[in-house]
Amino acid sequence: MKVLVHACCAPCLAYPREALVQEGYEPIGFWYSPNIHPYQEYQKRLHEIQRFSALTDMKFEYDRTYPLQEWIDKAISEMKNGRSRCEMCYRDRLLATARKAKEMDIKTITTSMLFSPHMDHEAVARIGRDIAEAECLDFLYRDFREGKKRGYDISKEMELYRQGYCGCIFSEKERYCKD
Repeated sequence: MKVLVHACCAPCLAYPREALVQEGYEPIGFWYSPNIHPYQEYQKRLHEIQRFSALTDMKFEYDRTYPLQEWIDKAISEMKNGRSRCEMCYRDRLLATARKAKEMDIKTITTSMLFSPHMDHEAVARIGRDIAEAECLDFLYRDFREGKKRGYDISKEMELYRQGYCGCIFSEKERYCKD
């Protein structure tokens, strides 16, 4: 069975891809990351996804739009209204994944965000389920964090670029600006 996997980055996809294949799924990657800043980082991560695809023969679909200004505006609006910019980002990326799945006639979606120990796992799962239900799809929930060591080993073997922050300008500041 095909499953469209939102790919936040190549290292976070290594273990989920392996686990899904072992479970009998045919994972197809979907690149949509409007939050990544700066643009050179966006390009670097996209390049690594393309390398990962070539190294694993995993098929990928790409949405290469880069609506950074719109994404920042939405994030600021969420924060001003006391809501989570991260949840807005999860929703944005998972909604794009669901729409791409419907376009491709794929009935199941998931995300490599479920691998990251830095994401709000429960929020990703809840939002994924809500979007899938609204779009008449299935959300394949897996706690891919259980494969953390294996995922790191795979990404190291493949010499994949590992980033130090989720990608957004706010996360970059939180990670590197200690003022």
